[in-house]
Amino acid sequence: MNQDKSIAEFSAAIKKKALEIGFAGCGFSRAEALPEDARRLNAWLQDSHHARMGYMANHFEKRTDPTILVEGARTIISLLYNYYTDRVQSDPEAPILSKYAYGKDYHFVMKDKMHLLFDFIKSMHPEAEGRVFVDSAPVLDRACAKRAGLGWIGKNSMLISRSAGSFVFIGEIILNLELEYMQVPESDFCGSCTRCIEACPTQAILDTRSIDSERCISYQTIENKGEISSEIEGELSGRVFGCDICQNVCPWNRKAENHHEPAFNPEGGLLEMSLERWQNLSREEYKLLFPESAVQRAGYNKLKSNLASLQKKQESKDSLL
Repeated sequence: MNQDKSIAEFSAAIKKKALEIGFAGCGFSRAEALPEDARRLNAWLQDSHHARMGYMANHFEKRTDPTILVEGARTIISLLYNYYTDRVQSDPEAPILSKYAYGKDYHFVMKDKMHLLFDFIKSMHPEAEGRVFVDSAPVLDRACAKRAGLGWIGKNSMLISRSAGSFVFIGEIILNLELEYMQVPESDFCGSCTRCIEACPTQAILDTRSIDSERCISYQTIENKGEISSEIEGELSGRVFGCDICQNVCPWNRKAENHHEPAFNPEGGLLEMSLERWQNLSREEYKLLFPESAVQRAGYNKLKSNLASLQKKQESKDSLL
């Protein structure tokens, strides 16, 4: 068996196993410096569009060159995991959670499955070495997934897959083995559509397919540990943790299929919570509702602060009636 055929068969076996495990997409790109992405990241940082996420400026060289991040790296295996659900909160007045926060924190769910795939790789090639990443290191997830042929970067900065849409988590296995790389990246199928830009209530989407974090509802309700910007506070559109507005209007999500991951299903009557129950959320109930949830990233005090901002908006509306 010639080496090229062996690599092709090994690559095909990995993709097949990834789909069997439950991933929505699997692709490979060469581990190498990313000069164009480095230029874009630097411009974004120079314009202070990362707001107070100072960590985005850290480890710039590692972030833009995976061979520095992982010694001996030759391949990046990019993996997509679907989290879309058509389930919605029953009370139309209740504060809105992003879909990704309905169930268990995706970091734990994805890593477990990625380690299963890594074990499979090692069973075929015991000399395999590498590392598994799910938002746990300075990796340009979307850029790597694009180079692996899994989609394109939409106008809202999200990776969009023709088959899975954009409600997907992205993870990487950076490996010391060579695989069969995507020769022709996925085309850009956004076309002239600007629905995401028009739908964003805070005008956070830039014309560079990136986000002004300071204006982004997700940033303000999750990453911003201080008070929500007064300029944005009145435009939260009912969002208490994260925001799906730009994804909800994307035509590529019209045919998105419900995930099949039990760990992502909401528990404890989360989707049935009324506005009143949200407003009176105690620390004890918070712990019961979100024991292993991504909501823990914000914490109880931040969530209560977000709820207070929404209540202030509602009281302001009521006073005008």
